[in-house]
Amino acid sequence: MKRLFSILAISGMMAFGTANATTNVNTTAVTTVASMTQDEAAPAEELGFHQELKKRFIEGNPGFMGIVLLCLILGLAIAIERIIFLNLSTTNTKKLTQDVEDALSSGGVDAAKEVCRNTKGPVASIYYQGLDRTDEGLEAVEKAVVAYGGVQMGQLEKNVSWISLFIALAPMLGFMGTVIGMIQAFDKIEAAGDMQPSLVAGGIKVALLTTVFGLVVAIILQIFYNYIIAKIDSIVNDMEDASITLMDLLIRQKK
Repeated sequence: MKRLFSILAISGMMAFGTANATTNVNTTAVTTVASMTQDEAAPAEELGFHQELKKRFIEGNPGFMGIVLLCLILGLAIAIERIIFLNLSTTNTKKLTQDVEDALSSGGVDAAKEVCRNTKGPVASIYYQGLDRTDEGLEAVEKAVVAYGGVQMGQLEKNVSWISLFIALAPMLGFMGTVIGMIQAFDKIEAAGDMQPSLVAGGIKVALLTTVFGLVVAIILQIFYNYIIAKIDSIVNDMEDASITLMDLLIRQKK
């Protein structure tokens, strides 16, 4: 009898040990699988902005994306050049007018021309051209101011039309990439003879990426374009006000 109890006890201990070992093995396996899954998912979650942008750029057909990127680079180059030029062309019109008036009162036309010669900007150039023709009469001064004002306006607006071209061209190229991507998707469907999502997804993905990139480029350039136009309008208004002020100064000087 005692021998029977001993056999049963040993059998129970062995069964418990086997079950415990099996549970430990299963737990270890689940932990290992979970760790491997997390390790594989970690790089995808940690993908940086530049890597993601590069990945989308390659996925969106580098041919069309490269052309749209070229539009962005050229448009930004022209915009930055214009912004620098316009900022250098901005003049304190009130101070310049006061200096010219003081020079006319103290040293005459030659002193006023020297003030304009030492001042940068289109307003000073217009003043100089008007003062240079005071000997020919006020009518000649007015014609010179108007004519040279048009020349200065043309210099302010130089190359701005190229920015508007790139603004229109970038989304158009994106839409062209969209159309080509859709055509490629339908070609794959026609070749396979079956409507499978995996066949259409690639073409639609290319189409959407090129469209998004083209619209982003257009939005960026549009912001710069509006700033440049507003800056030009501000300088042109100063030029017109300065021209009227110059004529008033010369009329008072003649009296």
